Amino acid sequence: MDNEKFDLGDVRVEEIHLPNGKNNIYGKVYYPSLEGKHPAIIISHGFNGTNKTFERECIHYAKNGYVACGYDFCGGSIQGNSIGASTDMTISTEKSDLMTVFNYISSLDEVDENNIVLIGESMGGMVTALVAKEIPQRVKSVVLYYPALCIPDDWRERFPKLEDVPKEFDFWGLMLGKGYIEDIHDMQIFEAIEGYPGKVLIMHGDMDEVVDFEYSEKAASIYQNCELVKMVGQKHGFTLEAGLEAMDRVLKFANSSCI
Repeated sequence: MDNEKFDLGDVRVEEIHLPNGKNNIYGKVYYPSLEGKHPAIIISHGFNGTNKTFERECIHYAKNGYVACGYDFCGGSIQGNSIGASTDMTISTEKSDLMTVFNYISSLDEVDENNIVLIGESMGGMVTALVAKEIPQRVKSVVLYYPALCIPDDWRERFPKLEDVPKEFDFWGLMLGKGYIEDIHDMQIFEAIEGYPGKVLIMHGDMDEVVDFEYSEKAASIYQNCELVKMVGQKHGFTLEAGLEAMDRVLKFANSSCI
């Protein structure tokens, strides 16, 4: 998924490299053609994904007046361009990455820091929900694509005792370290995300084989202002047609939530 596959039009794209401790975050920022301050959208990819997953969306949002940013979590993918070991990656390090990107985007002259929307896919959705809870006054609204809120439950079921977790292990093609499990082993996810006051849009396929739809139903019930969209016939990851539908729905949602 290279830039030349999509029509950039008047969208300007800049690569970013942001230091975060011993790591370095790689990303791309997409700017609208019009001058002045704009609302912003920050998109966080899922497990073993990269910023390229949402390249089409970033271009689309920039064409429609948003400063859009996609980035790679440090150690979050075998194909990512950020610097960091996957065996050091945890939900907490990914939260720190998102906060670093958020602070950078909010500091840009072209960005209205009062109108920043966070989008997260799968594990990136869980990270997004956690960050929004921690800085609720700075996040205008939240979009979650099939958020992997099942992660703490799944790993507790696999490793009821932390002493049984190996130092390093392969999971879906990505080497993880014991710290990944230690970081979320005792987390009660719905308590951790509950309380965010802004508007939330959740889109989740009813045939998701990775994250049960019930997790999004539970999340929708605890958020103060949430719309849950059941994507009929969709699995974990949308088809092209459903993805385009979701992209347009997100734009309408963002337009309705940003002042």
